[in-house]
Amino acid sequence: MPKYCPVDAPVVLLVDDEPDLVRGLASVLEGAGFRVATASDGDQALAAFRATSPAIIVLDLMLPVRDGLQVCRELRRISDVPVLMLTARADDVDKIIGLELGADDYLTKPFNPRELVARVRAILRRTARGAGGGHTLWLAGGRLALDLDGQRLLRDGSPVELTATEFALLAHLARHPGRVFTRPELLEQVWGYDFTGDLRTVDVHIRRLRSKVEADPSDPRIIRTRFGVGYFVTSPSHAETGL
Repeated sequence: MPKYCPVDAPVVLLVDDEPDLVRGLASVLEGAGFRVATASDGDQALAAFRATSPAIIVLDLMLPVRDGLQVCRELRRISDVPVLMLTARADDVDKIIGLELGADDYLTKPFNPRELVARVRAILRRTARGAGGGHTLWLAGGRLALDLDGQRLLRDGSPVELTATEFALLAHLARHPGRVFTRPELLEQVWGYDFTGDLRTVDVHIRRLRSKVEADPSDPRIIRTRFGVGYFVTSPSHAETGL
């Protein structure tokens, strides 16, 4: 990591096995005020994560030794650090699997490095937003507590593991109970940028949230769908517990 960056600048862990791409992206990220750590395979990525405690990981899908999906799965087992996945393939399956495993967002190669910086900043802003508010939002008749200061979800007093994006999405919906948000609105207001790609990003995150907060994810009572419109969280007075 370059010495000229402020010591309190957030660290981006950049994981890719293309040296020229890594050098170029590292230079752009450093110019945007980040410190950058790098790794070129899956095992190095996990070692660098433990050594640097990055604020965010930019993780290529196709890596030697251990691929990006395996690394993402392991990261989600031990941490909720935000993950921005890179893929050189336009295969929707790869993107959806990455999001299902807990990646916060993805970019398809080739991309403009400025877009990478914008995505990194948006994810970090989202993480920071989730850490404020000074109060708790209650769901499911009081059995779910969304602690905005601690950026954590408690179910009957026990923590429920959420990624930064999952927390931000649930908090945004919970702040406006009963209001239906379209997928483009959620991408703009939660992901934090004008999104022109796959709207299924929202669907995948909603599905992951339901698997963690609903008694029966196939029959959700907390995070509801208004078919043909979007998603909403039931108001506290109308939420069914069933947990």
